[in-house]
Amino acid sequence: MKNNENHNYKIYLVAFAIFAFLITLLDLKYIGDDYVRRVLNLAAIYTIVSVSMNLVNGFTGLFSLGQAGFMAIGAYTVAILTVPIDKRAAIFYVIPQNTFLAGIELPFVVALLLGGLLAALVAILIGIPVLRLKSDYLAIATLGFSEIIRIVFTNAKTITNGALGIKSIPKMPTMWVFFGIMILSVTFIILLINSSYGRAFKAIREDDIAAEAMGINLFKHKVMSFAIGAFFAGIGGGLLATLLGTVDPKQFYFVATYNFLLIIVLGGMGSISGTVIASFIVTIGLEVLRFFDDPLTLFGYNIPIFRAGFRMVIFSALLMVLVLFFRNGIMGQKELSWGFIKNIFSKKNLHKKAKKGGTA
Repeated sequence: MKNNENHNYKIYLVAFAIFAFLITLLDLKYIGDDYVRRVLNLAAIYTIVSVSMNLVNGFTGLFSLGQAGFMAIGAYTVAILTVPIDKRAAIFYVIPQNTFLAGIELPFVVALLLGGLLAALVAILIGIPVLRLKSDYLAIATLGFSEIIRIVFTNAKTITNGALGIKSIPKMPTMWVFFGIMILSVTFIILLINSSYGRAFKAIREDDIAAEAMGINLFKHKVMSFAIGAFFAGIGGGLLATLLGTVDPKQFYFVATYNFLLIIVLGGMGSISGTVIASFIVTIGLEVLRFFDDPLTLFGYNIPIFRAGFRMVIFSALLMVLVLFFRNGIMGQKELSWGFIKNIFSKKNLHKKAKKGGTA
């Protein structure tokens, strides 16, 4: 057991060293280009939001679909508070910005934290009535909340500039802003789920009646999980705002939530490492398959199926195949460890030996 822990420690250390080395090379522009850096930064943001969603859905067993709404709160908070004051008049040219907000400009880190805290506060306020619901009813309620947030932001024109959105959001000069916050977020959630609170979340997921009988305060822990998940979704939204340099309500349709749901199902409900792996697979996979959206001509004949949207058909088909072979996701409820890798190779060796024995 102790030997396995030592191996795990070494694996994590080596993996982090390789990861940090590659990100530094990318950040210093020795390798890759702006497109690669943008996709990887987006994957880091998706990781933060997906891990936060897995905390609520995978570890606490609450079927919540409100991530897009919490992301919108974080994104708009960063947008409203970080755009330079001298550019506000050009952005809010149809209806002037609220006079109180028009004079406030904060550093990015402060605005980002405020965005996360505001998302968590809203989560607590809606969680008090909504978290008494279960399964499908909770999913519908949180999905409805997400749409309400988007519609409110569309109509609050003196604050959010309505459907025109907010442009000229300052961009961060280094990838380490995105990856550093991703590492901190994932580390925090790993520590949380391994604490007494995390064990209470898992107990609620397995059987909430039994958990309550053991003395766990169901409502308190559900609200806590929901609020922490919303906080990190707000942080992810704030990072998305600075990555794109612009926000508008169309970025936060409920469809965005399904991408994160897809990631946590693919990675494994209740697995942090699976979610991280799936976030990068989905984000990079969608970009790699982008050529399916372009018209294709072979030997003078135009292939009719190659058109906008075909990429999603191919991607969905690949995911269906993947889910057929990994019904519990890539990692299930397990985490990447030396024992997990060893088991994979042990099973392969046993399979080969059995095959040889059968042939003989």
